[in-house]
Amino acid sequence: MQFFSIYDLIISKAKDKNMTTDEMLSFFSTRKISRAILISLQQTSVLPDKPAFKNAVTEFLGMNELEIKLAMGHIPAEYRKSYYDNISHIAALLQKSTDNNILKDLKPFFETDIGKLYNGDCIEIMKGMPDYCVDLVFADPPFNLGKTYDPGIDDNMTMSKYINWTYEWLDQCIRILKPGGRIFIYNIPKWCTYIASYLGEQLTFWDWIAVDMKLSLPIPNRLYPAHYALVSFIKGVKAQTYHNQRIPLQTCRHCGGEIKDYGGYKAKMNPLGVNVSDVWSDIYPVRHKNSKNRKYNELSVKLLDRIISMSTNEGDTVFDPFGGSGTTFAVAQMLNRRWIGCELGDCNVIVKRLQNPAGDQEKLSKIREESGRLFPKKVQELRKKNGFWVCSDYEEDEDCAEKTQTSRYSGN
Repeated sequence: MQFFSIYDLIISKAKDKNMTTDEMLSFFSTRKISRAILISLQQTSVLPDKPAFKNAVTEFLGMNELEIKLAMGHIPAEYRKSYYDNISHIAALLQKSTDNNILKDLKPFFETDIGKLYNGDCIEIMKGMPDYCVDLVFADPPFNLGKTYDPGIDDNMTMSKYINWTYEWLDQCIRILKPGGRIFIYNIPKWCTYIASYLGEQLTFWDWIAVDMKLSLPIPNRLYPAHYALVSFIKGVKAQTYHNQRIPLQTCRHCGGEIKDYGGYKAKMNPLGVNVSDVWSDIYPVRHKNSKNRKYNELSVKLLDRIISMSTNEGDTVFDPFGGSGTTFAVAQMLNRRWIGCELGDCNVIVKRLQNPAGDQEKLSKIREESGRLFPKKVQELRKKNGFWVCSDYEEDEDCAEKTQTSRYSGN
């Protein structure tokens, strides 16, 4: 296990000793180290310089300075040559035995003609999956913000525990992903910095997408967070599948005028829409209780439609280790993609959603009506009314509709 702060290392050792928090604090208090000073170690991975402080930490941990540095993931420069000279021996010591569970022996909680949902810990379930068996991984794990979810789901881990747990399920996702397959991780930027760094050691970076959260909450002495991060990596050098996505030009909902001035390039704009960038401001979070399938947060159909459509073909396999409300599975089912999913919490919400797809089908139909066009019908009418330019190639005929649908999957 790698630790990311001295405080996390101390907490872990206290648990190993079966010490209560008060007993741990008492140990340091007798050495004139206050609770506030101890908690300040949450922000550092460096051992304190003050001798009394350093001695107290090493005594409590039962480790010397070098051992503490190694536990923190640091290899001092003077030891690096020796480390690399003995790398094979170190690897042999660390080698873990593989788990031979077979997924086919695990009974799905629910299944459709093209999908299977498993109720349990995603890491254990993935251990039973063969190598190179999925084309796309999408993961929206708990953000570790202290929220209350179903029993068994811990959203209040220490930093080290959360990151190490993240690395553990990421390892399994990488293993089951096919060469050329793509992985998308949806999280807050703080955690995505660690995720991107870890994935970058094994996969090829594809993109960091900012998804506008449509809401910013004030945090003292910091910029207001206003986006979620969606990081994407490819297994190998080149993606096996990529379908270019086009979306309508962003316009004012009141007057229909474009937000960005394209100047003399208006006449050259594609009537099928503009290419999707790495800033997604057209996807709205599902927050209203009447739109949700459960009481917790829920991802939008539009988000998963875009990810799955751009990254896979019909018949490909999509995997989601954190099923949540089942948006990934619902969209994969509608797009005729095979899917495999896990959910540690209540799966009945997902089952109900998959058994009653009318609401999701209506949402997807509306998304498709608006996509593949520079201006959706209502926007075009509003622009004409207010004297704004419209694309002369945009015609409401069968040929245009056919062209629109083809463009979503042709890569043009």
